[in-house]
Amino acid sequence: MNFIPQFTQRSAGTEAVVSLPHGGRRPGRELLVRALIGLAILLVITLLVWFDRDAYSDSGGDGLTFVDALYYATVTASTTGYGDITPVTPGARLINALVITPMRIAFLVLLVGTTLEVLSNEVRRVLIDRRWRKRMRNHVVIVGYGVKGRSAVNTLHQQGHDLNRMVVIDNRPASVDEANLTGVAAIHGDATRREVLRRAEISKAREVIVTLDRDDSAILVTLTVRQLNPSAHIVVGGREGENVSLLRQSGADAVVTSSDAVGRLLGLSAVSPNIGAAIEDILSSGVGLEVAERQVTANEVGNSPADIRGERVVAVVRNKTMRRFYDQSVDTLQTGDNVVVIRKSEARAEKERSERD
Repeated sequence: MNFIPQFTQRSAGTEAVVSLPHGGRRPGRELLVRALIGLAILLVITLLVWFDRDAYSDSGGDGLTFVDALYYATVTASTTGYGDITPVTPGARLINALVITPMRIAFLVLLVGTTLEVLSNEVRRVLIDRRWRKRMRNHVVIVGYGVKGRSAVNTLHQQGHDLNRMVVIDNRPASVDEANLTGVAAIHGDATRREVLRRAEISKAREVIVTLDRDDSAILVTLTVRQLNPSAHIVVGGREGENVSLLRQSGADAVVTSSDAVGRLLGLSAVSPNIGAAIEDILSSGVGLEVAERQVTANEVGNSPADIRGERVVAVVRNKTMRRFYDQSVDTLQTGDNVVVIRKSEARAEKERSERD
């Protein structure tokens, strides 16, 4: 995984910029550390002058106070040097030459370096955003990074999708940070806004997964996505079954209702624990069974779906139309067909191979 510094604007009035996976200290923490170092330098100079205050001359003639020592430290570190407080003994001048002067230089380097870095980071942030947007093609956009969004990303990754070809949109900064830690680029913003969707290069996306907590927001996002990208495959996670038709009318190609799905699984588990266990096994990644779609091989062309060994065909996709395995029109597999199968999970198969070896 390539780690790239994070340069993101998150205020309401700024433009949404992609936030890429990052490593090391955050910019805010880095600035805090540098500020503390600068304060430490001023404090050390102040204490050096305060403890040796009798070796300094004050133009006021009333002796040095702690405030005077702090004042001398600030004007010295900033190279202002008004000359109203000066070291008069050889020892004090030697300390200024050998200790305070290097600290003054370090303070200036810290100040100038921080300023230059802030400016360069701002330029680099824009360049990183432009470069990322330029290379994003046929990618997957996940709107919402809650429980469903995280599960979708994990499933896509386990199915072989590159994390670098995914981008998350979420209006919660914590979710953006979590997506970055997973290795996924993210944009902080409201997905119902066209500008935020455009920042995710939605018009060039191949897949769009909408996993929001409110069906009305999901409908609005789906409508906007469909307008910006008529060819994208849009999958929406709805909450209520009564909103499925609205989600489909708004442009969703597939709608999964979480409440109905969970309720049905609970009901089946109550009627027959074995049915519930089997469905949960299929839905759980890397346990025993998994559902997959693949293209028919040359050796399988002309055979019946029931003749395929090692897998159980549940549907055949022909001309972009899914037909169940009992449909007589797919009794014979053809070139270009895809099959939806239930098979042993890759993780399980790999474990068995390792045990045999």
